[in-house]
Order: sequence, then structure tokens, then C-alpha cells
Amino acid sequence: MESLRDLLKTMPGGNKIRARAAEQLNELMNDPKVRKLREQHPELDEDMLRRNSNLVYQYVREHRNCTECPGLDQCPNDFQGHYTLLSADSSAGELRLIDRKTACRKFIARRNEEAIRSRIRSFYVSEKTLANAYSADEILMKDRSRSPAVMKVLEYIRRTKEGGLQPEGLYLTGTFGTGKTFLMGYLLGELAKIGYSGVIVYMPDFVEDLKAMFGEPARLKETIDLMKEADILVFDDIGAENLSPWVRDHVMGSILNYRMERKPTFYTSNHMLDDLEQHFSFTSKDGEEYHKGRRIMDRIRPFVDVVLVKGTNKRGRKETGSEE
Repeated sequence: MESLRDLLKTMPGGNKIRARAAEQLNELMNDPKVRKLREQHPELDEDMLRRNSNLVYQYVREHRNCTECPGLDQCPNDFQGHYTLLSADSSAGELRLIDRKTACRKFIARRNEEAIRSRIRSFYVSEKTLANAYSADEILMKDRSRSPAVMKVLEYIRRTKEGGLQPEGLYLTGTFGTGKTFLMGYLLGELAKIGYSGVIVYMPDFVEDLKAMFGEPARLKETIDLMKEADILVFDDIGAENLSPWVRDHVMGSILNYRMERKPTFYTSNHMLDDLEQHFSFTSKDGEEYHKGRRIMDRIRPFVDVVLVKGTNKRGRKETGSEE
């Protein structure tokens, strides 16, 4: 069988093709990435690299692609979000050129973001509230009037990062649209980064959905167990739900009774604590039941620090970055 070299000799223009191939191989051997590779692995001589020119070419090409990265979704490399690294190995008694795929920084960042999101479950809360990644400076600067509340949230995050889950949660109260849900989304995201799981529940919609779950005991148990066991649980807009005795006594009561002195629970509300007690003391079915309202509040009041969130109403703003 003829060799490729002999075949090229007999082809019209074969010598030119061979000359161009030799020129391209020489350019490859003189590429800065190849020179640096040889500095790192002096045992790799040029003959070894030429015999593995396909690997060397892929190594150079993929690093060039990374230098001019078009973004992770448009990654032109063979394995999206990865590039080829080359090294030498002589453990088997014969020098070999070894290639391995290595994740780039953008791929690692996305994987970390997905891991963080997987630790947070949202029930009826806008994904935008949880997906936006803000810095501490941004949440301080968005509305100076709520800075005292922001500082308390940041301090809580710091204590948790340094000392683990705290015995109490936070009760964020204030008027409509001041960013209470947004601050809880930020807290969930920051604590998810260090491995804590979180659940945030928009109470008005959740209570309505519980009515459907009443006929699905397995789904109901799974939902309640998830809220019991999450490291961080946020009841968002508590006090705005259409309360029933069953929700108050058997769902809320069960969850809060399990979590108190075990794991912190957080709340956002337009009500102060005394007003919330009035809310829990009245249901559309049984009317006023003050002792049952106090029973629920005994599982809330001692286990939260109250944070007053001041600020302007940001709901309905159209500019980019407006808060929920």
C-alpha cells in the first residue's frame, strides 16, 4: 500500500500540498502555547509533538477559542465549556502525551449557580426574585432609606456564615413594595452558596393550593416535610392569606412546632406582630379564636428578630433591575 507521502508525490500539485502541510506543522510547533508546553515538560521533544500533531493542534485551537470566548452557550470547543490540557507521562516506561478535558471558569461558574439554585425551592414566588444576583453594595444603594434593614440582613448572613444556623430567624415588616421579598431572596442565595437549603413560600397562593392538596395526602405530606426540613424557610407575605382553621392549626402549626428551636424561620409581612396575631385569631369559618391565634404566635414571636423595612414602593417600575 502506498504511503500518503508517496501518493502526494504522484498527484498534481502534491509537492505544494506537502510543502503547505510542513509549513503549517512548523507554525504549530512554534506557537507560543506549544513553546510554553515544552518549557513545562522538557522531556517532550519536537519529534513526540509532531507525531501527536492532532492533539497538539486541538490544544492550541481550543485555547485560542477560550481567549476569544463567544460565551458558554456558543462555545466552539469539542466539549462545551472545556478545553484540552496536555501533559507528559512516563509511568508505564514509555513517554506518552496525555490529554484531558478541563472545565473553564464560565462552566464552573454556571455549575455553581445551578447547584445554588437547586438548594432553593420556590412556591409561587417569582423566579426573577431568586435569580437576580446582587452584591451587598447594590442592595444597600438601591434605596438608602432601607439601609438599616439591609444592614441587619447582612449581619445575619455574616453570623450564619461564621457560626452556622442561628436559633432565630427574621421578621421583615413594612409597607408594600419596599423590597422585603427581594431581601429574603438575597439571603437565601447567599446562604445557599455555603450549602444551606432553602424554601420560600408566597402565602396567599400557597394557602389556596393547600385546598387542592387536601385530597392528595401524599403530596401534602411531601410539601409539609420539605418545609419542616429545609435549613431556611421563608413565609412570604404572611398575613395576606385567606386563613382557615385547618391551615392555621394543622399545617402552619405543624411546621412551626417542628422548626422552633431546630431551624430558623423567616417572614415578610405588611403586618406588625400584634396585627398578625389578630389575623391568626380570626378565620372565616370559626370566627374569633384568640387562644389559637396566640398559640401560633407563641411559635413565631420568640423565634424572630423584627426588622422594619422602610423605603419607596418599587412595584410596577419598568426600569431594569426593579425589585419585587
